[in-house]
Amino acid sequence: MKNRTAATLLVLLSVLSFAPGYAHAQESSESVRKILTRVAPQYPSLARSMNIRGTVRAVATVAPNGTVKSVEVKGGHPVLAEAAQNALRQWKFEPASHETYEIIEIRFAP
Repeated sequence: MKNRTAATLLVLLSVLSFAPGYAHAQESSESVRKILTRVAPQYPSLARSMNIRGTVRAVATVAPNGTVKSVEVKGGHPVLAEAAQNALRQWKFEPASHETYEIIEIRFAP
């Protein structure tokens, strides 16, 4: 199990090292609601200087009108988490009849 985790991490890091330099962060969403506006997070200068990369996983509470009411970080490097939260608070989703919880992952690579 330990070797499999290490191998998976190694593969992930090698894939991220070949990511295009212009892609500061990539988002993926397990959203049921369509995302109307995505705001890309600002890559923190501290993270860039320390070559910190990784994924921030968060749950966004989305109001019926499509605005993000709150964001709760579920995992990721603390230096990257604030940038992810700030961006996610600006996202807009399609309107719905009720509040939803959207699981979102944002990948950071310098």
